[in-house]
Amino acid sequence: MKKTAIFPGSFDPFTNGHQDIVLRGLNLFDEIIIAIGHNTKKTRYFKLNAMIDYIRMAFDNNPGINVITYNELTASLAKKYDAKFLLRGLRNTTDFEYENSIAEINKHLNPDLESVFLITSPEYAFIRSSIVREVHLYGGDISDYLPYAL
Repeated sequence: MKKTAIFPGSFDPFTNGHQDIVLRGLNLFDEIIIAIGHNTKKTRYFKLNAMIDYIRMAFDNNPGINVITYNELTASLAKKYDAKFLLRGLRNTTDFEYENSIAEINKHLNPDLESVFLITSPEYAFIRSSIVREVHLYGGDISDYLPYAL
């Protein structure tokens, strides 16, 4: 049976930390769907279509990786793709508190869905998309934080 995981997020931008979670997730899952969701609390900084292309470049067309966009509940999206797992990265205990709450709701909405948490590798744990956006906005070099060239 094929094991499919959804890796949801706004990915604005997709960072080395995100790539770390996906690459390590490939040891657990046959397919990982990187799902760029619409976050009602955020306005995108990087253009969505460009980010899709950047993410695809980061994985060199790896057949185990798909990139999609969505505008619905993540639990519903998982049902559509027959994904039984959500893959999430945790940098710290604050992330755990937040992700644990979301995992509980997703499990309630889709009882077949399990959330799998991977601890971000230490060398990437400090990277936050919001900080990368801020550095970029003010002209700083963000190339060390991204798995692709802008």
